[in-house]
Amino acid sequence: MRIDHVQVAGPPGCEEDARAFYGGVLGLREMEKPDALRDRGGVWFEHLHVGVEEGFRPARKAHPALLVEDLDALAARIGDVEWDDAVPGVRRFYARDPFGNRLEFLQRP
Repeated sequence: MRIDHVQVAGPPGCEEDARAFYGGVLGLREMEKPDALRDRGGVWFEHLHVGVEEGFRPARKAHPALLVEDLDALAARIGDVEWDDAVPGVRRFYARDPFGNRLEFLQRP
C-alpha cells in the first residue's frame, strides 16, 4: 500500500492562490480534474489536491510531509519557515500555505 495523494483544504475562491503557491513556489505539476468534480472548486496537483471547504479553518497540526532534494533553496523561495531539528538525521522545516495550513518539508541525507 502507498499513498496516491493527500488533500488540504482552502476557502472558496482559493484556486489562484493555490496555483501560485503549490504550482509556482513549490513547483508541483497541476493535474486536470475530472469533469464530474470541476464544479466543486479547488485544484489538483500531482500527489496533492487542494479542495474547497465551506467554513474553512486551516489545519494547524495535521499536515502532509513533502520530501525535497534542495531544502535550503525551497526555504529561500518560501521565505517564512520554521526549522525543526527534533528528528536526528533529518533536516526539516514547517511552513504555512496561503490559507494557513501547516506543511512539513524534509530532506534526508
